[in-house]
Amino acid sequence: MQLSLERVTKKVGAQTWLYELSIAPRPGAVTVLLGATQSGKTTLMRLMAGLDAPTTGRVRVDGRDVTGTPVRERNVAMVYQQFINYPSMTVARNIGSPMRLRREPRVDDRVRELAEKLHIDAFLDRYPSELSGGQQQRVALARALAKNAPLMLLDEPLVNLDYKLREELREELGQIFAAGDSTVVYATTEPGEALLLGGYTAVLDAGELLQYGPTAEVFHAPRSLRVARAFSDPPMNLLPGQASSAGVQLGGGLALPLALPGAAQGPVTVGLRASALRVGSPADTRSGEVELMARIALAEIAGSDTFMHLDSPAGELVAQLSGVHRFGLGESLVLRFNLAQVHVFDQAGELVLAPDWHNGG
Repeated sequence: MQLSLERVTKKVGAQTWLYELSIAPRPGAVTVLLGATQSGKTTLMRLMAGLDAPTTGRVRVDGRDVTGTPVRERNVAMVYQQFINYPSMTVARNIGSPMRLRREPRVDDRVRELAEKLHIDAFLDRYPSELSGGQQQRVALARALAKNAPLMLLDEPLVNLDYKLREELREELGQIFAAGDSTVVYATTEPGEALLLGGYTAVLDAGELLQYGPTAEVFHAPRSLRVARAFSDPPMNLLPGQASSAGVQLGGGLALPLALPGAAQGPVTVGLRASALRVGSPADTRSGEVELMARIALAEIAGSDTFMHLDSPAGELVAQLSGVHRFGLGESLVLRFNLAQVHVFDQAGELVLAPDWHNGG
């Protein structure tokens, strides 16, 4: 299915829930809608499904105008944060119901296969009321996958699951989506989930579509500070600087010899992801490394990473180190980063320099 939304908006009373946008998710690929709560993700998905009609603009499926066509007349599978299951059916019957309506063969085999992938095969004979919330959500997800609809819409389907299970299911879902031919639209607030799942990512903020494209491209080359803030976890380090023909000058006298476009002069913002910062000296200036002194304000361990909150002459920083490290509060250390990993945004917050990510930057 080729779904396309052309210059759609959505207003409710005097409020604008979606500003004018156009988007055409890629058939057979996953498009992730990434944004904070109330960024417009669910509103956009409701327009895609036919649950709501746009205030202005058109919705097309394979070139045919379906604007205003209700959801019951479209072949769409949906999973939302609040799971919906048939209470009078067992888990097995819930999952198999779409396949039985289509009179498919080997329904029981397919049900068991989906249940195993979603770790609910032990509950096939139970009823939804006998399951936990997370288990019921996986039943709803399995039933949506069983429908094998040309358009599948998933609105934060893993949000109610525990961390370990979310990690496992993200990988499973990525494989399931890749093996199918449905157009999949997946909404999330988590940048890490977008990186794991998304062939394409659309970043939304306050009802605006800020950027849409291949996930790696959007992550490494955010068009604006708004995109960089939305698509970064932990938040990107943003440092005030002054641009000139010689490069960018940061606080504390740190000079970054960056070749900026001629128009990028005056105040700028330098963006540096937490994972780009490393500990140790000396910096290898021949390979474009820069070093700066910093003092630890807080160090915390999360999973298999260590996050350090630091004070430096250039500004406050967060560094993400792989592995478990022990640091003392107030301890001084030397940080290193490579110029090839630096973002630069102009006074208007627009990107003027992106990392050379194609070559490992």
